[in-house]
Amino acid sequence: MPEPGDGEVLIKTLYMSLDAANRAWMKGPSYRDAIVDGDVMPTFALGRVVESKDASVPIGSVVEAEGLWSDYFLARAGNLRIVPDVPPLSHHMSILGIAGKTAYFGLLNVGRPKAGETIVVSAAAGSVGNLVGQIGKLKGCRVVGIAGGAEKCSWLVEELGFDAAIDYKSGNLFKDLKAACAGGIDVYFDNVGGQTLETVLFQMNLYGRIVCCGAISQYDTKNPIGPQNLPGLVVVKRLRMEGFIAMDFPEHEARAETELRTWVKEEKLKVIEDIVDGLENAPRALIGLLSGENRGKRMVCVAME
Repeated sequence: MPEPGDGEVLIKTLYMSLDAANRAWMKGPSYRDAIVDGDVMPTFALGRVVESKDASVPIGSVVEAEGLWSDYFLARAGNLRIVPDVPPLSHHMSILGIAGKTAYFGLLNVGRPKAGETIVVSAAAGSVGNLVGQIGKLKGCRVVGIAGGAEKCSWLVEELGFDAAIDYKSGNLFKDLKAACAGGIDVYFDNVGGQTLETVLFQMNLYGRIVCCGAISQYDTKNPIGPQNLPGLVVVKRLRMEGFIAMDFPEHEARAETELRTWVKEEKLKVIEDIVDGLENAPRALIGLLSGENRGKRMVCVAME
C-alpha cells in the first residue's frame, strides 16, 4: 500500500475511465508521455480519500484525479478536485466528467455551431459522440451520426433523437453521407480519423469547422492513414481544423457543469453509461471499447460503496 507524503492523499479507486486514448498512449507520446512496458496504466479516476496529508482535502472526500489502474493510488492535493458526494457518483465519470466535458467544449467552444447548421459526428454511439449529437440538437442543429452497425444507427435516431445515422460498415459511406447531408456539412466532430475523416472533408461546406477529438481508427494499426489533399481542401473551402482536450478550458468548467447538470435534470440529455465491474476486467473492457462494443461512457467500477 502506498503511503502519502506531505501534500499528498491516498485515494481508494471507485471508478476509472476507459478511453481510446489508453491505446494511443501505448503508441507513443502525445499530450502525455508514452506508456512503456512495466508501467501501470494511467486513467481518469474517481475515488474516496482514505488518508490525507493535506488539510484542504479531508478524509472521506470524493475526488476526481489522474489515477492508475489500481485499487489505491496517490495524488498531490493540488492536482485533484473535490466533487459533490451525491449519487449517482458514476455521473462524475460520464456526463459531469471527461466524456461530458469533451463533448461540451469540443462542440461548443471549438465547433461553434449555429442553429440550423448540419453537424456530423463519428463514433456517434460512444461516450463522447452520443453527447455531441444530443447537445447539437439542443442547439437547434441537424445532427447526423456515423456508427458501426444498423442496430446502433437505429438506436441513435429512435432513442437519442439524431436526425439520421449512417452505418460505416455498409461500405457506402460517401454515398450515404451525401444522401443524409444534401446541404453539406458545417461542423464535423471527428473521433476516428483515417478514411472517415477524408470522406467527410470532401463534403464540408465553405467555412466549415472540423473538431479533432480523436483518431480511434488509427490507434491499433502499424500503417496509419490520413486524408488526401488535405491542404488543398482546407484552403479552397476555408476550413478550420482544431484539436483539443477537455482540460483546455478550466475557466469554463463551472459553466459546463451547471449547464450539463441542468440539461440532465430537465431530461433534455440522456446519460448513457456502460459500467464493467472489477479491476481485473479492465483489459478486456478496453479491447471491447476499441472494437466498438460499448454504447455511451464505458468505465470500470473498481469498488462498490
